[in-house]
Amino acid sequence: MYSLCIIGLGNPSPKYDNSRHNIGKDWVINVSKKFFKEFKEKSKLEALIGESHDNKVLWVVPTNYMNDSGKTISKVLRSTNIEIQNCIVVHDDLDLSLGSIRLKEGGGHGGHNGLKDIIEKTGKNNFNRIRIGISHPGIKEEVTNWVLNKFSPKEKIAINNAYVSFEQVFELLIEKKYQDVQKILHTK
Repeated sequence: MYSLCIIGLGNPSPKYDNSRHNIGKDWVINVSKKFFKEFKEKSKLEALIGESHDNKVLWVVPTNYMNDSGKTISKVLRSTNIEIQNCIVVHDDLDLSLGSIRLKEGGGHGGHNGLKDIIEKTGKNNFNRIRIGISHPGIKEEVTNWVLNKFSPKEKIAINNAYVSFEQVFELLIEKKYQDVQKILHTK
């Protein structure tokens, strides 16, 4: 019986790996290596699935495109005992400066198509989010190219430092100590 579901958003295909938009997927896959050997592909769910912590934590990486993330999440919710409020969605966020990390409990989609699809397909928005700042290009018309591009060497340093912070609070996330996570991540 799962008590928590960790979901990493991104696009399929190696060409998107390490892109701004795939940071949620990339981080979830990376941190999962501490807890289990490998993900198993579940084509019925359109996802890579893993389990850890005595099968209490379900790990999900959708294998469809970001804009279809809700299809996978709704299938996972229907096929397990987990409630959406026990899900943590890890995703990129244009509105946060590069390398900032925030834990948000519930809320809207903020223009993020993956979150928008999850809210539309499940009919709920009361899931938790780990928002990872990728900054904004400054011009609305450049957003699509921006999120699909990879980080520069200088940006990778900030992202790697942010990942270290994410790793340090990860066990607190697993224990659902959200206020402690917020205190650590949201304090400079």
